[in-house]
Order: sequence, then C-alpha cells, then structure tokens
Amino acid sequence: MKYIVIVTGVLFLLTLGVTAAEVIAQRGRLVHSVFFKFKETATKEQIATVEKDFRALKAKIPGIITLESGMNVSPEKHDKGFTDAFILTFATDKDRDVYLVHPALKAFGDSLGAVLADAFVIDFWAKE
Repeated sequence: MKYIVIVTGVLFLLTLGVTAAEVIAQRGRLVHSVFFKFKETATKEQIATVEKDFRALKAKIPGIITLESGMNVSPEKHDKGFTDAFILTFATDKDRDVYLVHPALKAFGDSLGAVLADAFVIDFWAKE
C-alpha cells in the first residue's frame, strides 16, 4: 500500500510537470544523519560489517537518493565517542518515512545489539 502511495505521488508530480529535481530545488533535500558509537568490545571486523551492511541499504530501500558514510577524522575532539557517520538524502519526508519502517532497516537495526553503544540521528532540510 505504501508503494502505491509513493508511485501515485510520483505520477501526480509528473502530471503536473514537476520532477524530483525540481522539488529538491524548491524545497531542498531531506538529509538524514546517523552517528554511531561502538562498544569497546566491538572488533574491527564487526564494525566493518556494520558499515558494509548500512551502505547496502541504498540498494534495498527505495527513495534513498544518496548514502554516504565515513569515520570521524575531526581534530576538534568534540565527537563524544561517536566514530561513524552515515548521511542519507531523500527528496521527500514520505521517502524518509518509507525508509524508517522498511524491513531491511529493521533487520539491520536488530543486528546492532552486540556492537552498538549509542546512536543519534538528526534530520534537516538542506538548501544551498
């Protein structure tokens, strides 16, 4: 049902002659920023698996425009122990909402228990 709503919304925009790029230009893009702090007992291999599995979500969940990730390299020392960042972009809040309840994200989240100490998430509308 959710996919029908998304497809219907896209078709509606197309009938108005509005592209996703035009929506983003008018409204900005929705940036979903996720930051992880790993348990001290987490191994490098476990962390690498988390990173790989998170990046794989782009191919599994519709609506993700971009998914970038990386480890903290800031010399400022304000990271509070958070080491990994994942930055996703969406054209609409509905696309983000599909991502938030998608079974692939739920399965990924369930796999984090053994290694994740903490996480925080910030969403914002980015404009140039």
